[in-house]
Amino acid sequence: MRSNIVTEVGVPTRVGQWWEGIPFFTSAIMLICGTIYLMCLLVGYDSFVEICFLPAAILSHFQVYRIFTSILFHGSLLHVLFNMLALVPLGSELERIMGSIRMLYLTILLAISNAIIHLSIAVVMAHNPFHHYDNFMNECAIGFSGILFSLIVIETSLSGIQSRSVFGLFSVPAQWYVWILLVVFQLLMTNVSFLGHLCGIMTGFAYIYGLLNFLLPGTSFYSAMESSSLLSSCVRRHKFILCTGGNPSAQLPTYSGQNTMSNGLSFPNVWRNLSSWMPHRETVTEPQQDSRFPGRGRTLGSAQNQTISADDSEFNLQTRLLDRSSANRQSSDGRHNDSAVVDQATPIQNQRSVASDAEIQKLVSMGFEKTQVEVALAAADGDVNIAVEILMSQKD
Repeated sequence: MRSNIVTEVGVPTRVGQWWEGIPFFTSAIMLICGTIYLMCLLVGYDSFVEICFLPAAILSHFQVYRIFTSILFHGSLLHVLFNMLALVPLGSELERIMGSIRMLYLTILLAISNAIIHLSIAVVMAHNPFHHYDNFMNECAIGFSGILFSLIVIETSLSGIQSRSVFGLFSVPAQWYVWILLVVFQLLMTNVSFLGHLCGIMTGFAYIYGLLNFLLPGTSFYSAMESSSLLSSCVRRHKFILCTGGNPSAQLPTYSGQNTMSNGLSFPNVWRNLSSWMPHRETVTEPQQDSRFPGRGRTLGSAQNQTISADDSEFNLQTRLLDRSSANRQSSDGRHNDSAVVDQATPIQNQRSVASDAEIQKLVSMGFEKTQVEVALAAADGDVNIAVEILMSQKD
């Protein structure tokens, strides 16, 4: 009798699966920061005083570029590794809710807000009438950790959890989590920018309390960005998450081992294992609309135990078709063509003309149902590869 053979997935495969579970913008930030550090290491560049966040240089020479260069450069291998590994769970969760373009805009907004608060505090401390603290003006800060502290505040507020674990050692109330991290890093690590981290926390609270709402554009802005020709190659990537679909809930995805629905915001199993240190949350069964995060246009994978009916799958494909039709069909002078507006009551058969009979028969021969093939080809604008991706996602 043949014995059971148990095989294990190799390390390269596991790393590949983990990387595929990271959304587009978050993985792009990791690549940029990692590449910059490696280039500096190879050429021997360590003169960070030229690119760091230095309040004195920004105010005296108006070197505004330091606001962005300072968050992309890191001082050591541990520095960049720690920041990027911390970015993976935070950035992935928020990007899946907001969408990739909205996450990019949020990061830029947080970077500028952190810089303004940092400069304001440094100027006040250096020119107050009681005692001059010039060290804040001459402090050279680099690293992505200021943005990370802002994201921690935002993620903790949206999650609605009551307690959080500090490095898996002990749990603390959620509202004190970011402050304890601030103190722990300051005590355990040398050359840590206390003011940079503090400004990140303040910016995060300013965002969740709505103080930055006047700087947040509407959904039409992100839709225009996604439909522009400049970003067409990025939007078509499977890791890119659209923000034009509308997010029905401000709650973050659920990481639980039960058979639960995650409203399309699910992670691959390997990603769930890597982020298991994060608190578990209950599934939101009756989500409410939150205009701050309308971003669930495309997801990356599906839960292993998730079951979706055929009717729901076809409805999702129809919705995706309507979104793509209204976003991509424009006249040559930049205005939307009236004929491109597809009403939800229009029969799906009218939209299936995009696909040829040969393409339909080709996919049917692969084992897919003809009705689903026609809907998938219509949603993919006749692109067979995208249609296969949609059909495969239905089977998962």
